[in-house]
Amino acid sequence: MLLHIENVLDAATAARMRAQLDAATWTDGRETVGPQGAKVKRNQQLPDASPLRAQLGREVLSACARHMVFHAATLPVKVLPPRFNRYADGGHYGAHIDGAVMALADGSQLRSDIACTLFLAEPATYDGGELIVADTYGEHEVKLPAGDAIVYPASSLHRVEAVTRGARVAAFFWIQSLVRDEAQRRTLLQLDAAIRQLTARNADADAVKQLTGVYHNLLRGWSET
Repeated sequence: MLLHIENVLDAATAARMRAQLDAATWTDGRETVGPQGAKVKRNQQLPDASPLRAQLGREVLSACARHMVFHAATLPVKVLPPRFNRYADGGHYGAHIDGAVMALADGSQLRSDIACTLFLAEPATYDGGELIVADTYGEHEVKLPAGDAIVYPASSLHRVEAVTRGARVAAFFWIQSLVRDEAQRRTLLQLDAAIRQLTARNADADAVKQLTGVYHNLLRGWSET
């Protein structure tokens, strides 16, 4: 499920983060990938040990937790703390698939069900830098306003096109969902959206309760902890 989630960050917060990152010291993005990824990755990243990465990462995750659609779409149980990257001067990332299992700081493991990119630069400020995600319906081009996020299956083949003007700056991270199966997550998101719409329209209360019960019973049956 490829989903555009609007306004994870408001414009002022996104702009402030971008200014902080513009003043930061960056390192070669190949330091955080294996030998296969290093062959096709040409970008910069905020060092993993950077205090700024920790600070902004916490802000990003807090914003995601408050965002109703983000939570409903991902149902997170574990999240790899966000990293931050920068593409400029021809920087790009060739076609690749993310690792299936990732290590967390506490020594535990995360299964990468969902990948997320949160854009921090306005599209008009740079050329190129489109995220291209491939699925059974073809290739999908993503270039979003600052503060908006895209979530998609981490199993997808994807790439970032070369940036030929300006700089593309973004946060990126991975999520292990309570619900491993993508189709089941899509069904739950559709049910959640329907319940919220019916509630807003003052639909029959008993019918809404029944539908809510269906949602939670499906989640109970499909979730993994």
